[in-house]
Amino acid sequence: MPYISTHTNIEITKEKEETITKRLGKAIEIIPGKTEEWLMVSFEDNLSLYFKGKTNQPIAFVEVKIAGSSTQEHYQNLTAAITQIVKEELDITPENCYVRYEETKYWGWNGNNF
Repeated sequence: MPYISTHTNIEITKEKEETITKRLGKAIEIIPGKTEEWLMVSFEDNLSLYFKGKTNQPIAFVEVKIAGSSTQEHYQNLTAAITQIVKEELDITPENCYVRYEETKYWGWNGNNF
């Protein structure tokens, strides 16, 4: 039950969204028990974002939310994968990309909680 949301100050085409979504679907498997089958992805582009007081270069903030928890090693590996995807697909360097993780004990779907 993972969810990955990408926020950026640049435009993302539908083609890029689809490519990134597929790549994130593979990357999420770095976290044991997480698969593309349950992954939800969203994009917010053309945002008014500032990093280090500036907005003159491409920047991104990626949020990863999961049911349950994982290890620092898995999160480190996923951060490396996410920043690589963002660099290759959106030309946003890893030093201009934050990745935030949120673990939750409760996650609802289809009228029930897991």
